[in-house]
Amino acid sequence: MTYAAPAATHAVQAGDPAGSGAYVLGVDSGGSGLRVALGRVGEPGPLATTVCAEPVRTGPGGIDARHLLDQLLPAARELLERASVAAASAEIRRDARPSGSRAGDASAYEVAAVAIGAAGMATLGERLRAELPGALADALGVRRVALAADAVTAYAGAVGQRPGAVVAGGTGMIALGTDLKEWHRADGWGHLLGDSGGGAWIGRAGLDAAMRAHDGRRGGSAALLDRLRAVFGPAETLPGLLYPRSDRPAVLASFAPEVAACAGADPVAAGILRQAARHIAEAAAAVCPAPAEPDGEDGGTGEVALTGGLFRMGEPLIAPLREELARLLPGARMTTATGDPLTGALRIARALAAGDLRLPRHPTMLFVPPEQETGQSGETAVHSEPRSE
Repeated sequence: MTYAAPAATHAVQAGDPAGSGAYVLGVDSGGSGLRVALGRVGEPGPLATTVCAEPVRTGPGGIDARHLLDQLLPAARELLERASVAAASAEIRRDARPSGSRAGDASAYEVAAVAIGAAGMATLGERLRAELPGALADALGVRRVALAADAVTAYAGAVGQRPGAVVAGGTGMIALGTDLKEWHRADGWGHLLGDSGGGAWIGRAGLDAAMRAHDGRRGGSAALLDRLRAVFGPAETLPGLLYPRSDRPAVLASFAPEVAACAGADPVAAGILRQAARHIAEAAAAVCPAPAEPDGEDGGTGEVALTGGLFRMGEPLIAPLREELARLLPGARMTTATGDPLTGALRIARALAAGDLRLPRHPTMLFVPPEQETGQSGETAVHSEPRSE
């Protein structure tokens, strides 16, 4: 579905880029709650962060914009107050200016930009795109707002504003890449249709091998059967424990570390992780941009950054993934993410405030209301199929 830009009932003209002392807010909304970070345009890292433990509700109309605001606005005001007090205290210690005054820096206490990344934004974010820009303008006087899919904030946290690809792995798995002209996406279709190589996929494959051993079928793993019994109890009771659960992907993913723990001594477990690595590398290869200059000095195909809890498994997964990436993307640099999705949201907010947001706009992946643009690049496409060479 394509969404039109929201009506400009609260037109907030972007104007000139914000000063380096202006505040920006980054927001990460996911299944475990809402995280908010406050920073300044000209300073790296957050000044302060806070967490709202209640996840934002999703209903028939998509993500509930009012519920998000009910959590975000008090958190933002708390962070701004804390930062104001800290700044005033620092000025008093320096004996510089009267408390609360920053002569010559009128933008110091403005919120110049907010970037919100949310799980489900691409498919369930219509209300957020329609309601949040105006509501944030009214409540905080925000000059610029960006609304992003969580895969985009994961990209910004992992890679920044460079061309490349990011693989976000946890319970699920999605790969996202860009050449700064358009987005390319692979997988992230949920545990029934995809997420191949993610935590739920690995856990299910491990449990399948355990049940095969229980039955005496080929492909079974006695080591994984032992771990199944230790974690869940008797193997024959597992269906009754698993199938009624509404959080089946998370339950499946909880067994993935057991597969990694067995991989060193058990060839079946090692084979599962190698197949997972193959799936992950294939997704990365589908989205990684081709080099701008194929005959360049390094001859590489760019950067593939890994982010998310899946990769905390370490070498049992990373080693075969490194091999698969070398086979499919010769010369690509596999890196560890420099920041998480909250870091990415804050980076997007800073770039937007400074008039330097280079990541591609898209009506559902990275939405910036047209009236807030400052001549930066317009909307672009997002592709879910491999690029033609």
